[in-house]
Amino acid sequence: MTNHPLYAEVILPLPLPGTFTYTVPSGWEDRMKPGVRALVPFGARRILSGIVASVTDTAPEVPNVKPLTDILDESPVVVPFQITFWHWIADYYMCTPGEVSKAALPSGLKLESETRMFAREDFVKTEELSPSELAIFSLLQKKKGMRINDIAKQLQKNSVLQPLKKLLDKGAVSASESIKEGYHPQLKAYLRLHSDWINPASHTTLNEKLKKAPRQLQAMENFLRLAEKEPSPDKFLIAREEFLRITGVSHAIVRNLIERNILVVDYLESASEKEVLSEPVISTVLEEPQQKCLEEIKMHFEKTATVLLHGVTSSGKTEIYIHLISEYLRQGKQVLYLLPEIALTSQIIRRLQKVFGNLVHVYHSRFSDAERIATWNKLLPEQGKTPEPSIILGVRSSVFLPFTNLGLVIVDEEHENTYKQFDPAPRYHARDAAIVLAGLHGARVLLGSATPSVESMFNCQSGKYALVELKERYGNIKLPAIEVVDMRIERKKRPPRILFSDRLSEEIKQALYQKEQVILFQNRRGFAPYLQCHECGWVPVCRHCDVSLVYHKQLNQLVCHYCGTVYPGNMQCRQCGSTDLRTMGSGTEKIEEEISLLFPGARVARMDLDSTRSRTSYERILNEFEQGTTNILVGTQMITKGLDFDRVQVVGIINADHLLNFPDFRSFERAFQLMEQVSGRAGRRDRQGKVIIQTSQPEHRIIRAVMKHDFYAMLREELHERKTFQYPPFSRLIRITVRHSSEDKTTRAALHLAETLRETFPGRVTGPDLPVVGRIQNKYLRNILIKLERGKNLEADRKKVAAILEQAKLVPLLKGVDIVPDVDPF
Repeated sequence: MTNHPLYAEVILPLPLPGTFTYTVPSGWEDRMKPGVRALVPFGARRILSGIVASVTDTAPEVPNVKPLTDILDESPVVVPFQITFWHWIADYYMCTPGEVSKAALPSGLKLESETRMFAREDFVKTEELSPSELAIFSLLQKKKGMRINDIAKQLQKNSVLQPLKKLLDKGAVSASESIKEGYHPQLKAYLRLHSDWINPASHTTLNEKLKKAPRQLQAMENFLRLAEKEPSPDKFLIAREEFLRITGVSHAIVRNLIERNILVVDYLESASEKEVLSEPVISTVLEEPQQKCLEEIKMHFEKTATVLLHGVTSSGKTEIYIHLISEYLRQGKQVLYLLPEIALTSQIIRRLQKVFGNLVHVYHSRFSDAERIATWNKLLPEQGKTPEPSIILGVRSSVFLPFTNLGLVIVDEEHENTYKQFDPAPRYHARDAAIVLAGLHGARVLLGSATPSVESMFNCQSGKYALVELKERYGNIKLPAIEVVDMRIERKKRPPRILFSDRLSEEIKQALYQKEQVILFQNRRGFAPYLQCHECGWVPVCRHCDVSLVYHKQLNQLVCHYCGTVYPGNMQCRQCGSTDLRTMGSGTEKIEEEISLLFPGARVARMDLDSTRSRTSYERILNEFEQGTTNILVGTQMITKGLDFDRVQVVGIINADHLLNFPDFRSFERAFQLMEQVSGRAGRRDRQGKVIIQTSQPEHRIIRAVMKHDFYAMLREELHERKTFQYPPFSRLIRITVRHSSEDKTTRAALHLAETLRETFPGRVTGPDLPVVGRIQNKYLRNILIKLERGKNLEADRKKVAAILEQAKLVPLLKGVDIVPDVDPF
């Protein structure tokens, strides 16, 4: 124990810069460790929980340092690597460590005075509660959703955070209603073949045994057919409910097969979004092109930390990932596998689980907070023990997990803009942050994509990354044939609001006749982008945002996609009073309706943000399409990303013009990526697919590049234009958004700030400009764009920007104005 008083630097979940210093009370020295949670007083009445970033015996220069209120943990919940990483995120993305910690920690690890607490109805008392714990638990049983401050007042206590923390640990309370159900492993019934019938030679005898029970025989034929598709049929295991749904057999038939010792039922823990297998099975053997790529990647890793794998769609990149992961797990390392969308996890998890079993953990926002905490705790190191090898499969927030032995990071579909967090802070890019995270651990990074980002390809050309190319599809399958339909001609032949060209309709009809599947891509959700009065042309707009309302026919609602406000669908024209408001344009809902009318016998499903609100909806929609229950899948960009379906023969891109005409310097790049990616869903496995692109710009260079699958033609043009106009990768962008409820004040504040920035960065500041949507949630917006030169002065320039923004808070004109910096904003 030290004779000098100790001071703790604490990260609080607040948008305030730096850390906050508190004294460590005498006798607490041994309990005080970086990474533990501490309760601290903040202001006159608030008590917050924060993360201890560091401990020192150097007295701060400020007087009257307050003491800590309590320490919540016996061992750290955050590891040193994380604290270093948080500080880098805060510095680079111009936010505060508190904002980073708030984004990084699951809700259950955050306790604040305003947090609402709930008594868990399913709590089973396995140990006695202390008097304080019992008093709180009893109070919460009577009054649901109490704030921590209110609990303290009701019980006349200065603080109740310590007993609340113990109640959380015991599973008696939860920190929010959204996790009220908590996380309890559930047992699920799985079917497998009885050991007497595993040998294929015994199947003839089995057929004889079931000869007089034709329905049982048919059920077993279906079971064996499903088993044959697996790498190890003798170890095939399937959920009972899934088997019933796929085959259509009854519970009674399955029960008879179990009673006759033909099938066996096992009750196993059902892991979320996982196929539970009896044991991991060996991955498929790589073909020669894949094996060559794997060897090149390993060779590059000896000298270069980051490698980009540019492999065409359906080239087998995932199998290369699996072989690489296997090698790092054998070394005892942790592996982070990043995906851009939650929708992708359900397919990938099954493939990884088949190989790596329970070493695979999933982490994303659709899991309850209790489940995320369980994954978090599994990664925390036990004292004196080496962390166990494991794979974390997750979306962008997975970079904040407590890794201590990270060996490999895989960023699949690295080009996707969903890796970028836009609101709230920290506005980080998970791909770029993952590369920095890997650097802290001395780990290697593999970026993968069929359509890499322009920045990543530029980094390969400049020698920062190594490039490995895989130009052949797995099994030498041909890339899909792409046909462009000129919708200008189609509209002359048929009504002007036509959705499906003759060619697309014919290809869909042919695919359905051949029992094959179709994907229709429209990157707009809802039924129609807007309504318009047929009498006077008036368009309904949101009261809080300067944007038209999207019509959702299924709910008969008009919805603002920016603030979420909902309006009745049977709106009257506010300008002339007419009720004749007509839908304009088409979203996924309308495509779904129209295609169902055109092909009434087809089973149609829709996959967009509206149809995937629940946690299981992704998996249900994808499973039904994968198993052939659904014939046509309509969707937004969710369906373009790395999904693998056996029977998709036709892909239709309903309106390519929407992608090409978006006002963004990346619009051509992203249009190519989306069209090439969704095209790659066609013709996977045993035959060439067909893609129909509907456009009014058939001669557009991006359309031509997609037709030829010519990624490098797109890349050359994009690099040339961006160099000419000094856009990334030839510069780094910082966008400053100025927000206020008064339009006049917003404009004047933005003009003042832009002029101040021009004094330091002459010729590199544009704006202030009016964004595409100039008012959101009753706040007017203006954007200022700063183009910083790449190179050694980049960090210094960013700090200059941060200093100017901090100083701007003192300017009277900018008082009350929100100033929001976004580094690498697009």
